[in-house]
Amino acid sequence: MASLRTAGMLRHLTHPCSHVRTLRASNQRRWAQVHDVRFLATTQQPRSVIEKYRQKLESKAKEEGLPDIDALKQAYKDKIERLRKETDAATKLPGAPAPAAPTVAADAAAAESNATTTTTTEAAPQKLIKSGSGSGSGSGIKPLSEILDMTKARDLPIKELSAIWRLRYATNPHSLCAVIPSETYSAMDTLARSRPQFVLPVPHPDQGAEIHFLQWTWDAATATSTVLFTQLAEYKNRGEFAQPHTTVTHYMDFSADKGVVLMQGQVMEDRGVTPENAQWLLMCLQRFYGGWDGTGGEQGQERANERRNLLDWFAMGDQRFSVEKLLEEAERMG
Repeated sequence: MASLRTAGMLRHLTHPCSHVRTLRASNQRRWAQVHDVRFLATTQQPRSVIEKYRQKLESKAKEEGLPDIDALKQAYKDKIERLRKETDAATKLPGAPAPAAPTVAADAAAAESNATTTTTTEAAPQKLIKSGSGSGSGSGIKPLSEILDMTKARDLPIKELSAIWRLRYATNPHSLCAVIPSETYSAMDTLARSRPQFVLPVPHPDQGAEIHFLQWTWDAATATSTVLFTQLAEYKNRGEFAQPHTTVTHYMDFSADKGVVLMQGQVMEDRGVTPENAQWLLMCLQRFYGGWDGTGGEQGQERANERRNLLDWFAMGDQRFSVEKLLEEAERMG
């Protein structure tokens, strides 16, 4: 019954651009209009990574007495390959594509690592991080025991475990990772069990906001929950066969004894979504699912109640839910 109500609400969102409006600027974001998501999903172009880092790479090449970026890449070829092999114990997530070919920018970024970073990567963290392929679950999700040495990890202070977890994914610009307090995650998980589907907006400067569909899933075998983010237009067109652009997995192995949940995600390339867009979606996910409830005093609680109402209305197929109200709440979080 709940899924039928959600399907009805998604049909109701077929034309989120029917009410065009101008919203106030917030943190240098301009949500000028709410455009047809089908247009935005096919016209958003990812920023060229090499252009983003060109000036920095050229400066590094000059410091090394090299003529250009290609020469810099060649000079650091061996070091780049060594670092990649040591840190690439990639977690295969549902729907994730094969790793992309190395880019010049990624190679040079690795080459730019100083001696301290190299030593850290090669020493203690490396003993804790495992490598290998395959999955211990039919879900395709690799359990945490295939990523970390659980015995050693349990002996580490939270601060060190957190640092190692972030270091594990630091070299991949399309990876997302975080260490979430168990209390925060528990609030989100409890609400998600009864409200596993929702929609969130992503602002695009001077172009409007694109709507994205999210869905929670759980896998008892690996003690994980996974959130799949898909462009709403993609989900409507392909339903259960839609390919998510971002997949985020929460590992609950250390929730009871260390009070933290490890989160790792992957942003698919060439899907019109940047890592920054995905980070925004994750922030919205935490706020709408109650992760930040109880903060901000009386006004903060009022906003939390409004977000909860939108979540409930969407799940129930209530006509009080609207894209306009969703954008208003998301704008306040900017």
